[in-house]
Formats: sequence, structure tokens, C-alpha cells
Amino acid sequence: MSTVEESIDVDVPISTAYNQWTQFEDFPQFMSSVHEVRQFDDTRLHWKATVAGKEKQWDAEITHQIPDKKIAWRSTTGVPNAGAVTFDRLSDTRTRINLKMSYSPETFTEKVGDTLGAVKLQAKQNLSRFKEMLESRGTETGAWRGTVAQPHH
Repeated sequence: MSTVEESIDVDVPISTAYNQWTQFEDFPQFMSSVHEVRQFDDTRLHWKATVAGKEKQWDAEITHQIPDKKIAWRSTTGVPNAGAVTFDRLSDTRTRINLKMSYSPETFTEKVGDTLGAVKLQAKQNLSRFKEMLESRGTETGAWRGTVAQPHH
């Protein structure tokens, strides 16, 4: 398993940053390799993305979710990955978003890309695009304020 950790500060209140992050079907707007995210219910998602030049799909479940604090997930099929996004209030109008993701590169190309830092770079770029999208809008496109408690099973 490889791990990536990235953070970014956004100039919006914590609830705005968190609310936008709960809009999983909007992820293709700022995640360059993600083509589609379908949300089936409060905890189940289906992802389609390009990983090291190959189309991949996987299912994931939200394992832990606390409004304005944390969203954690893990894959249940396909590409092995898990992680969490946490939100830190820096001020009334500024929030730090922290991403920590673990994944298992499967192919030789994915392993080389991982060694060269491609996943870390992509995570950093995705967070930058999220910041640009959210700050230019100034408001979220929607919100889900429910809680998911561990364990989910």
C-alpha cells in the first residue's frame, strides 16, 4: 500500500468546504482522472476513472462521516483504496482540507507512476482545482449533513 497526504487552505467557511465535498457526483469537475461518480445511497458510490492511462471502475463505501469534520471511505470492489478527508477551521472564512489516501498500485505502469510521485501530484492538482472551483463560486452546489458511524457493516 502507498499513501498520499496533501492539504490545502481554502477561503470559504468550513461548512461550505465540507458541504461541497459531500457532492461526490461533482468530483469530475475538479478531479482530472475521474470521469463519473454515481452515488447509490448515503454510503455507497461507484467510480469510473483513468488510472495510469487505463479505464478503471470500483465501488466504495463511506465508512465514517461527521459534518464539518471528516469523511472516510474504502473501496469494496476494483481498485484497492481507502482514505479520509478532514476539515480544520482556520477562521470564520478559511478552512484547511487534509486528504490522506492509501492505494495499491496494480500494474507495472501504476507502480512506476507511484514511485515517480504521480499520484501525489494528481492529488495536489485536484485539491487546487477544488479550491479554485469553490472560491470562484463562493458557495456549495449542495450539502449532505448526515452522519455515518463506524462500523458500517
